[in-house]
Amino acid sequence: MTPVTPDPPYNKPAPYPDNRFKPLTSNCDDMPTFFVDTQAPLDILIDSAIFRIGAVTQVLENLSMRGTVECGSFILSDFALLCAIPLRDGCDVLEAVSQRLRPRTRGVFTA
Repeated sequence: MTPVTPDPPYNKPAPYPDNRFKPLTSNCDDMPTFFVDTQAPLDILIDSAIFRIGAVTQVLENLSMRGTVECGSFILSDFALLCAIPLRDGCDVLEAVSQRLRPRTRGVFTA
């Protein structure tokens, strides 16, 4: 049997915007594993955001058409988290798009 060796130390990525890969806000701890490639083509970034936000919107629209839905508070908490994660991811991607579309002015006024 092969002996198990521990993983090498984790090096956190440089803080955004100095780094191409921005950690998603929805990462579950301070060692991010999910990132947005801030240099991906804008149409791909926008499609990614639309997909995530649209999926949650569809679920919520379907739920709103069901009439009364009875469930415990723990189920509502889990459901809220299920919706919040892709919404937050979509917002993170839109923020990366916004950063790319804003003019980069470093002390210089551009009209």
